[in-house]
Amino acid sequence: MSNNLLRSVCGTLLTSGALMANGIAAAESTLIPAAGPVFGVVTAPDGSILATDAGSGVQEYRKGTFSPIAQLPGATDVAAIGRGNMFVITSGGFGGDGRLYRVANGSVREIADLAEFEATVNPDGAEINPNPFDVAVLNGGQALVTDAGGNSLLIVDQRGNIDWVATLPPELVSTANVKSLLGCPGSGAEACDLPESIPAQAVATSIAIGPDGAYYVSELKGFPAPTDESRVWRIEPGARHARCGSSSACSVALDGFTSIIDLTFGPDGTLYVVELDENSWFALEPPAGPPIGGSVNACNVATGSCTQLATGLFMATAATVSKDGTVSVVTNGLIPGAATLSTLP
Repeated sequence: MSNNLLRSVCGTLLTSGALMANGIAAAESTLIPAAGPVFGVVTAPDGSILATDAGSGVQEYRKGTFSPIAQLPGATDVAAIGRGNMFVITSGGFGGDGRLYRVANGSVREIADLAEFEATVNPDGAEINPNPFDVAVLNGGQALVTDAGGNSLLIVDQRGNIDWVATLPPELVSTANVKSLLGCPGSGAEACDLPESIPAQAVATSIAIGPDGAYYVSELKGFPAPTDESRVWRIEPGARHARCGSSSACSVALDGFTSIIDLTFGPDGTLYVVELDENSWFALEPPAGPPIGGSVNACNVATGSCTQLATGLFMATAATVSKDGTVSVVTNGLIPGAATLSTLP
């Protein structure tokens, strides 16, 4: 599955005008005045929340109000370095240019051309299809970036030099879910003729740095959009050119999820895993369906155990955790003007 996957989901929803209730009993909810999809939220060191609006750039939530702080169309994620200082990535879609930027007190500076790196190096050796999607900050000012289209994790130093850390492998998965969503066999959909299993690309979505210093990377899982097949990989800190699935530098930390779209660690070391929809991302693509909502899961990466904190979250796209452990999640995140930041009770 290419990086067109998320753009396709957004496009069909925007043209159809699909909208559902959040399905969340939130302690507090705030509408995000976004011109495009909202894929990234992060809590800054000063306690404010930064959100990416793919239609315009970065917004800051402070004292109950969102305010724009950087114009970067196509922005999909932001990583806070300090107050007013952050990394921002733009995707290959939504008007973005597939690059890493440094924003400091309103000033925007390009750091690296991530799309060009995918086009020239192509770490996974598959279709060249750059889609930078998520970013995290390492000590020392380096940035880690997932490329969803390239199925890879990249590292960028302060001078803008790019290298690849790891690639995520395709996996043979069942086609049963996509056939069910399309009403097979009676619908006559082309997918009804698929074999029982076909390879699915990993589609690297989120990167989170664990308390152990390791890099945790999630999979969305491309077509045929299986359920319960998305994994979270643990990659050794300092790894380079690791082929997950065969390299000793990579291991599966968690599995059994569906369409993971975001990861974030809490102050106590809990890893929060956000699933876009428990019927898979394909359930959001008419005429498939129905979507049943996504979820937020609290996981112990040491034991592999997880607890579901909330479910039935329509278009859950991102989450962040404050210093006191309060979890906030973005719902309706794929619909411009409808994205909501909600605090879980």
